[in-house]
Amino acid sequence: MKNNTYLKNVILSGLFIAVGIILPIIFHLLAAGKVLLPMHIPVLLGGLLLNPLYALSVGVVTPLLSSLLTGMPPAFPMLPIMMAELGAYGLVASILHVKLKMNYVFSLVISMIVGRIVAGITVSVLISMFSVKLPPFLVYIQGSIITGLPGIIIQLIFIPAIMFAIKKYENNEAHI
Repeated sequence: MKNNTYLKNVILSGLFIAVGIILPIIFHLLAAGKVLLPMHIPVLLGGLLLNPLYALSVGVVTPLLSSLLTGMPPAFPMLPIMMAELGAYGLVASILHVKLKMNYVFSLVISMIVGRIVAGITVSVLISMFSVKLPPFLVYIQGSIITGLPGIIIQLIFIPAIMFAIKKYENNEAHI
């Protein structure tokens, strides 16, 4: 059983990282990447399906590999912000849903809030340590929520729908 869990986590991690690199390429071709937040979707799904270490890894590795392979997000200052934010998404969603068995919708919403706060803290650190020209903590969070609102709405609709389908499939498989 332990080997099945390990294998599932490794395979799904690779899948979520790959989707997290491919989706933004498609969305950026449509000039909708900053608004629709395509990289967030596979990371949040990973958080709801993977063990915490794997979910954290997906959140950190996805923007890093995407930046190295495609130049998106730009290495500085956006890459460290996204690595922190998406890492928090994956870790918090996984702890809440996978470990603590919290409802996946609540886990999703809480992880999205925590991720934004972590992004704001990262921005504050970059401003204080490197004099990066970014808006301060609250202004950054507010701006990212307003800009990304369509993507946030998409996440709040599609991720629970995908999770519902996965849970339904798992329940059907358990009864066979």
